[in-house]
Amino acid sequence: MPTSVESMQSCDPPTFQFTNVRDLFDAIDDAIAHTNGDSLTVTNFSPSHFTEIDRAREKQGRKFRFRDYGSNSRILIITIPTDLHEELYKRLYNEFIGQVRDMGLKDTQQGYSGRSSKEGDSTGAWPTLVIEAGFSQSLGKLRIAMQRWFSMSNHEVKIVLLPIRPGATTTRHFLQQPAPVLRQSITITRNTTTNPTSYNVTSGTLVLSFRLLFLRDPGPGEGDFVFSVQELEKYAEKVWARV
Repeated sequence: MPTSVESMQSCDPPTFQFTNVRDLFDAIDDAIAHTNGDSLTVTNFSPSHFTEIDRAREKQGRKFRFRDYGSNSRILIITIPTDLHEELYKRLYNEFIGQVRDMGLKDTQQGYSGRSSKEGDSTGAWPTLVIEAGFSQSLGKLRIAMQRWFSMSNHEVKIVLLPIRPGATTTRHFLQQPAPVLRQSITITRNTTTNPTSYNVTSGTLVLSFRLLFLRDPGPGEGDFVFSVQELEKYAEKVWARV
C-alpha cells in the first residue's frame, strides 16, 4: 500500500461520452465497481439534460453530485460520494463543526460547507468554507476547481480545503487579494515499519482563520479553528483504512 505521494500513482477519473441517462448511470456504477473512483468526466454533455438527470437521480435515490460544467467544452464533472471520498471530507468537516459548537456558534447563519459540489443550497448563499475532496482526481484538477469556487462566488468563498488521496498533499488556499494564495500545505505519510502503524504530519497544525470564516473579529471564547497534529494523524488513520 502506498505510503507517500511519491509512491502513489496518479489516477485520472474515467471518461464517458454522454448518450443517455441510463448509460450515464451505468458508467457511474462501473466507475465505482472497477476504479473506486469518486469522479466521472462526462463529455459531449448538453445542459438540457440536467433536469432529466435530476429527476432520475431523485427517483433512484442516487447520491452523485454535479461538481463542474464547462459550457464551451461541454464537459461535466460528476462527484461520486464513495466511502473513501466521504471519509476524506466528512471527518474534517465534522471536526470543524464540533469546534464551531464548542464556541457557542451552532446557531450562526454564517455559511460553511462540507459539500464537494457547486450545486449550491436553497438560499443561494455561498459558504465561506468549502472542502473539495478528491481521491481519483489530481491535485492540479482540484486546484482548478478551487479557482472556480472563488470566481463563481465572487470571492464570497474565503477558504477552500483540498484533501486528496492518501500520500498526496492536503492544501489550504484562502483569499486575501483577487487571486487565492496558498498559505499551508500539509503532507501526511504512513509508516508501516512501526507497530502500530504511525503517521507523520509535516508543517504542523492546520489553522482556519476565524475572521475569514465569520467575516468579523473573534469575540470572547472564540478564535481560529485549529486541527492539531494528533487530530490529523487520526484523520489519516481513518482515511487509510478506507483504501
